[in-house]
Amino acid sequence: MATIINWSSFVEEMKRKIWSFIKWLILIIVFFILLWILFWSFGTIKAWEKWILLRFWAVTGLTYNEWLYFKIPYIDDMVIMNVRVLKEQIDAWSASKDLQTINAVVALNFHLSSEHVGQIYREVWLDYKEKIIDPAIQESIKASTAKFTAEELITKREDVKNQIKELLKNKLAPRFIIVDDVNIVNFNFSDSFNKAIEEKVTAEQEALAAKNKLERIKFEAEQKVAESKWKAEASQIEAAALKSNPEILQLRSIEKWNWVLPQVTWANTPFVNIK
Repeated sequence: MATIINWSSFVEEMKRKIWSFIKWLILIIVFFILLWILFWSFGTIKAWEKWILLRFWAVTGLTYNEWLYFKIPYIDDMVIMNVRVLKEQIDAWSASKDLQTINAVVALNFHLSSEHVGQIYREVWLDYKEKIIDPAIQESIKASTAKFTAEELITKREDVKNQIKELLKNKLAPRFIIVDDVNIVNFNFSDSFNKAIEEKVTAEQEALAAKNKLERIKFEAEQKVAESKWKAEASQIEAAALKSNPEILQLRSIEKWNWVLPQVTWANTPFVNIK
């Protein structure tokens, strides 16, 4: 009888310990679940981010700025929207006013309106570049280049840029996308147009070289005329001087004399044969 009682007590003791272990295990599990919930419910937001709260994958309209956020696990979700200045670069085929085919490479600097990121996400999710910005850039490039000739696209590059920028502002502002700047990276023209431009530049350079040569010849001719005129005036002055001073002529004859006396003399010869 005592043995049966001892066995029964042992069983009861084991049950008590098992239940105690189960309770502690449940408490530990609950603790880790709560810890996990807290870990996934709170987070920090960076200065350049805007977080959108989704509940059952639907936009709630709640957004979070820089600091902390709270969400319910498995019920709520957070979408990150970058509100820093971003860059989007695309190339577009278009035509100029004189119907030249052009490939334009344009870079857009923009940022999302932080107050309207929820509406942007509701309309296009995170595909605002593909669905809004890229088509707007394409349309703005085509509309702007059509107002300029191919040559003007080069010589009036700043005007083309300003026109594209203005069109983009008007297209993107209603979609809550702010244009910061536009840069034309490059204009690529057809081979025939590039050849025509090269030939034109060559012709202009040759014309300039011919003009410079003509100016040089004209200058040299003017120099020769001036030199001839100067020599003529000098001869006139010299003749007048000799006429008024015959002694100068005699002096020059003496200067040119080679110190050899003539063998035959005439009556008017100023020199005498001393042989």
